[in-house]
Amino acid sequence: MSGKLLEMKGVTKQFPGVYALKGVDFELESGEVHALLGENGAGKSTLMKILNGIYDINEGNIFINGNEVQINGVKDARRFGISIIHQEISLVPYLSIAENIYLGREPLTKARFVDIKLMYENAQKFLDDFDLGLSAKTTVNQLTVAQQQMIEIIKAVSFHSKIIVMDEPTSSLTDKEVEFLFKTIRNLKEQGVGIVYISHRMNELFEITDRITVMRDGTYVGTVVTKETTNDKLIAMMVGRELTNYYVRDFSTTGETILKVNNLTRKGVIENASFELRKGEILGFSGLVGAGRSELMKCIFGLDSFEQGEIMVNGTKVNIKNPNDAIKNKIAYVTENRKEEGLFLTQSVKYNLTIKILQDFIKFLRVNFKYENNETNHYINELSIKTPSPEQEVGNLSGGNQQKVLISRWLATKPQVLILDEPTRGVDVGAKAEIYAIMNRLAKEGVSIIMISSELPEVINMSDRVAVMYKGKIQKILNKEDSDQETIMHYATGGN
Repeated sequence: MSGKLLEMKGVTKQFPGVYALKGVDFELESGEVHALLGENGAGKSTLMKILNGIYDINEGNIFINGNEVQINGVKDARRFGISIIHQEISLVPYLSIAENIYLGREPLTKARFVDIKLMYENAQKFLDDFDLGLSAKTTVNQLTVAQQQMIEIIKAVSFHSKIIVMDEPTSSLTDKEVEFLFKTIRNLKEQGVGIVYISHRMNELFEITDRITVMRDGTYVGTVVTKETTNDKLIAMMVGRELTNYYVRDFSTTGETILKVNNLTRKGVIENASFELRKGEILGFSGLVGAGRSELMKCIFGLDSFEQGEIMVNGTKVNIKNPNDAIKNKIAYVTENRKEEGLFLTQSVKYNLTIKILQDFIKFLRVNFKYENNETNHYINELSIKTPSPEQEVGNLSGGNQQKVLISRWLATKPQVLILDEPTRGVDVGAKAEIYAIMNRLAKEGVSIIMISSELPEVINMSDRVAVMYKGKIQKILNKEDSDQETIMHYATGGN
């Protein structure tokens, strides 16, 4: 690290009636990876949107290379060498890699036509420099998520950016793809690029960052050198208290078999999957990306069809052709992608929470508003959903509260079997602990839970048993005492 690249001093941002940021300080040195850490709603995104000219600053100062600057829009940010790579990739899928990199700033010939030859040559040079093995003529929709993310990074580098903000860059990547991303980040560091790294994955911060700044409730808490701190200290800084009993689980004897799946097969995806789920049990499903975990659950819930096999609920064979059949059999499914597949982001908390139980309070043309409001308030209180009112747009809530709204929607259907697909993805540590406590309480009340998770500590600490999948097969079902990281990874990589 060689000198301050960026300083943000006393940054304050106020929206009508609320301070989003109050006197926040942040700095970044040349060749540094500096993490920005905090619970959802802590103000990280707002601070970065100010840096990138998306929001105006109300109070405070921004210095780049020691010079005070005014950032009044995205063009200003680009001019000062600032780029942001958003969690949701913003490439145009049906344009080529080269067209995406130079979109809106295509090189021109002397005759003022787009210099297509030069554009593709320059783009190909970037691809070769990053050793991606791709052609600049390839359309973006043919790329993996990881490759698309690398194109976003190349796009930032092509602007000659010296400050790059990465927002949850590994949320959709496999372990191998994460390794490649980290290699790229280290290369950028050597070139003197400063990187602001936003992530909830603590293990990543200890691997790739130099310093960590913690925010809470729109304020600056402190900055620590990564190698001089611990996981527990960071969590305490984030939540304002020591977070004891992070994984909340009371293990007890589970009851009779509620759900039984026999030899379920979907050609090319799932092969002869068989397992049982007991009353009050949390059955974890582990495996690498592409192992078939979500695909198996979508078959059980009726979202996807299957060629052979049977599903039994309470000892009776059931015919599930669609989600309504699953709901009638008291099976609920919380998707891994709450924003695109789960929630109606522009609708209210009340709307999202009660959409699956309309038949309970709408009879003919009469609406029982008292029942609707009671159900809404019950789950807001029961799951401690932080919202100004039931009428608040769900898209304005933090990730953890959005997830609790989605879980509440399915709990309102009174399920026997609750399938949770990546229940804490994109959720901060405080909200994770709350979700674990909810799962524990539901299991104690007799709800049977299937939890798909890519986080091994979560699987190990919350599950009564762990089913490990590999290439569409259930490779092994492990008891609690046999479930450790080494054993799970052994079976997840094809071991017998």
